[in-house]
Amino acid sequence: MKTIIEPFKIKSVEPIYFTTKEERIDILKNAFYNPFLIRSNDVLIDLLTDSGTSAMSSNQWAGIMRGDESYAGSPSFFRFEETIQQITGMPLVIPTHQGRASEKILFSILGGKEKYFVSNTLFDTTRANIEFSGAEGVDFICEEGKLPSIPAPFKGNMDTDSLIKFIATKGAENIPLCIITVTNNSGGGQPVSMANIKAVKKICTENNIPLFIDACRFAENSYFIKLREDGYADKPVNEIAKELFSYADGCTMSAKKDAFANIGGFLAMHDEALALQCRNLLVITEGFPTYGGLAGRDLEAIAIGLMEVMDEHYLQYRIRSIEYLTNKLIAEGVPVMQPAGGHAVYIDAKAFLDHIPVEQYPGQALVGALYLEGGIRSVEIGSLMFGKYGEDGKLIPGQMELVRLAIPRRVYTQSHIDYVAEVIIEVFQNRKSIKGLKIIEEAPMLRHFTAKLQPVE
Repeated sequence: MKTIIEPFKIKSVEPIYFTTKEERIDILKNAFYNPFLIRSNDVLIDLLTDSGTSAMSSNQWAGIMRGDESYAGSPSFFRFEETIQQITGMPLVIPTHQGRASEKILFSILGGKEKYFVSNTLFDTTRANIEFSGAEGVDFICEEGKLPSIPAPFKGNMDTDSLIKFIATKGAENIPLCIITVTNNSGGGQPVSMANIKAVKKICTENNIPLFIDACRFAENSYFIKLREDGYADKPVNEIAKELFSYADGCTMSAKKDAFANIGGFLAMHDEALALQCRNLLVITEGFPTYGGLAGRDLEAIAIGLMEVMDEHYLQYRIRSIEYLTNKLIAEGVPVMQPAGGHAVYIDAKAFLDHIPVEQYPGQALVGALYLEGGIRSVEIGSLMFGKYGEDGKLIPGQMELVRLAIPRRVYTQSHIDYVAEVIIEVFQNRKSIKGLKIIEEAPMLRHFTAKLQPVE
């Protein structure tokens, strides 16, 4: 098989700033060992997130010039609306400035005390918006999804048996919504099968619970279905995506992921009464319903990006590039989430730094080590992000201790990825010298964004 090349040409470039290891020691210390507090100019390879960090295409930039900035009724909105209707089959489309704005609106309306939102796995901002409403988010990841080193084709699936038991225990009337995240970001970027989506839909229908899709990476998930699920090999990705959405009552999306956009998001649904409530709140918090906190130019870029992302040459390259880095690490014994996910490589920090207890945040310690060694910025998805405190004040750890290296779309080349692999392998070979961390300052919600830490002596 020939090398899978980048399905694009580079038309504009941005310089990378180089720092020395000595400089990075001071930078990391001054950032209190939190990558979110490091200035981007001090980062060599930025894998903190794939959200809003993609390179837009020449067609998207042309769309930005075409963007109409009318306050109401902009043609850019109607192109945006029509594109989303075409992809999802959902008639009611509400633009927002990003995914968490969609979540804030939705959960402000549906949430509240003594309510539960069930999911395969909720990501950080989704869970925060649920909890801010007074409700509780509950994850039912399948058993194979809890085992990073054991490959399985659809480790992002929801555990339907646990879902059924939970509904029976808590009562369907106390569960306003079921959410399936595709791909499962907190679970290692792993895909969800169409069979699992259909099974969850059946359970939801039987219990009169609406099903929403968190569609940030719908195209990547649809391509995994094409590659791994029986009956889909000959179907185009746009048809697979349309079937995926057909089982849902609505969806939220951060367009900063699979739409290649630098900002934006939306809510889409079938329920006119819920849509009316969402639009009413949108006007208060985001803007008029035909711009929703976005410039017309952004609506154009999103509409174009949503179509571009379903190009199968791009998706083949995208999935293969993540697999390429994953396989290089596996060959050197680095413990990673297997098989490769769609948008990121996930290192199993608990196994990588098995000498650091979870209460000393091995994932965050590894994030710091990767920055010190090679200027690579990554993010912890473990007990700093998802851990809580029990009544006794002790840490209740996250489900897994992962470090995510999210690859921005159409930004880095193979030589960049080879460099990342070399840095990770070098850190792995010297892992016993890495120390744990302790928190010295934290916020009550989404603490990983602003927390300050220091090494444990």
